[in-house]
Amino acid sequence: MKKNILFTITLLLCAHHFIAQTINPPKGRIAIVADGNSPDPDDLGGTAITLSLIKSAGLEDRLVHYSHSCDLVRDDRISERAERERHHLMQIACDMTARLWEGFNHLTFYDAIWQKEETINDLCWAINASTKDDPLWIIEAGEPDVIGMALQKTPKEKHKYVKVITHHPANDNAGDFYTWQQILDFGIEEVRIPDQNINLKLPIADWDWAKNHSDSRIQLLWTIGKLAEVDNVVRFQKGKWDCSDAGMVLYWITGANVNNGLKAGGPEVVQKILLDYVARNPQKPRGPKKKNTKK
Repeated sequence: MKKNILFTITLLLCAHHFIAQTINPPKGRIAIVADGNSPDPDDLGGTAITLSLIKSAGLEDRLVHYSHSCDLVRDDRISERAERERHHLMQIACDMTARLWEGFNHLTFYDAIWQKEETINDLCWAINASTKDDPLWIIEAGEPDVIGMALQKTPKEKHKYVKVITHHPANDNAGDFYTWQQILDFGIEEVRIPDQNINLKLPIADWDWAKNHSDSRIQLLWTIGKLAEVDNVVRFQKGKWDCSDAGMVLYWITGANVNNGLKAGGPEVVQKILLDYVARNPQKPRGPKKKNTKK
């Protein structure tokens, strides 16, 4: 009996130590440019997991830009109606995750098509604030055009303090206005990691832990990923729970290329980080406001 108790305590201490060691971000701020309005709906789950990971890591104040729907020219594989629907779903993924997980009131979640000028200007502001001691890490979770447009409008001397994390050539080479080489020609630092679909696009049953969790913050994550699975615009998401783009954020919060970040983190790491956070920060019960009975 004593051995079992000791073993359990050891496991718990190891798990806590693992989480403590995992969160080790490099210096600087982070900006995220996602699509989600393109045929592949994976950015829905990716957005929800991205925001919850950043919050769980205690780094929400370092997220200085988030935009979605950065696929600026509609692909024929998605109808106009489905395209409009995706814009709304991506906004819900941003706003609802931010509201339930809290800590993102300093941000406006921009729609890169419907708020194009505001999106580019906001990213320009983040680039212009960059210095050697406070670089900007841009997560390329979609086409590179918005990033290119912001770089085009900002001073070249700032670009050496900008690092763009990418994981898939499908994003790099899908721009309608900028090639990947043109992005590199601005003088930014390319930070490339392996394809995150390998470990983070998995059978939906692998995420039952989130589906069956009692905390509504965790349940929300599963629900948003499930929306992508039943989206029906593309067939390759059927039966999959996909948050692949969040792998770039996992890489950043665990150190990126400065502190040996996790280049191929899987759902077990995501699960530990999120569940450790909700265990330490239980959700406050909420109900209807009491009616004022005083006359």
